[in-house]
Amino acid sequence: MYPYLRATYVMVKARRMPEVGLYDTHVSYHRAWPWDTDMFGELNNGRILTLFELGRWQSTVRMGLIRPFLKGGLTLAVAGVSVRYRRRVPVFRKYRMQTQVIGYGERFFYVVQSMWQGDTCCNQMLLRAAIRSKSGTVPPGEFLERMGLPTEQPGMPEWVHAWMKADDTRPWPPVEGPIYDN
Repeated sequence: MYPYLRATYVMVKARRMPEVGLYDTHVSYHRAWPWDTDMFGELNNGRILTLFELGRWQSTVRMGLIRPFLKGGLTLAVAGVSVRYRRRVPVFRKYRMQTQVIGYGERFFYVVQSMWQGDTCCNQMLLRAAIRSKSGTVPPGEFLERMGLPTEQPGMPEWVHAWMKADDTRPWPPVEGPIYDN
């Protein structure tokens, strides 16, 4: 089940935090609760995606973009993710989440998020998201201009460009049935 109360809590908490810029890193602290874990007592891989979403919402609040989204009838649609799971986050353990917009292309914003325990990165996600309105996808540059934000951006790392390029080679819609013939 989606953690609606937790989402409300983190967004209210974000309103009390200092504002951040579009490309600044948002840092938040969380705990792995029993309802977030799998049968092995660690954060469930699917739940990690939901927890990352909470980090993105907090970041959006701190950037001052949540009101324009709601007033403008805009939504954020996840259009792809690549996740690396490397270390367990056991139940009741605290962890630090980092969220950062790292740039945009013609259709999508790109965001990197990670969960940390001390100096150890437990997992990291690269995500692309589209801003949607009733009339369709809003190009990122157009959105930034509407918000009065600068359209200059830092250079995205080469591995992000490689992911974008690789994902463009993937067939869509996918082939139905077995992918490999045995």
